[in-house]
Amino acid sequence: MTSTPAPWALLALSVVAAVLVAVLAAVATALLARWDGASLPAALLRAGAAFGTTLTLATALLALCLPWVGPVA
Repeated sequence: MTSTPAPWALLALSVVAAVLVAVLAAVATALLARWDGASLPAALLRAGAAFGTTLTLATALLALCLPWVGPVA
């Protein structure tokens, strides 16, 4: 038995971690926007932008790092 995880499991955990980090960034952005006095729609727009930006950056980093892991097939 090998001690390394299956490549697809590593990919799945990485994607879940990236989504969780993006959700946390969106929630923090929405709370800070509301605290600053923004309306609810404006805070949600800022949260959506933060979510999209964070998920894009995390996915780009995963795309750079995962070829070192090996093929996912």
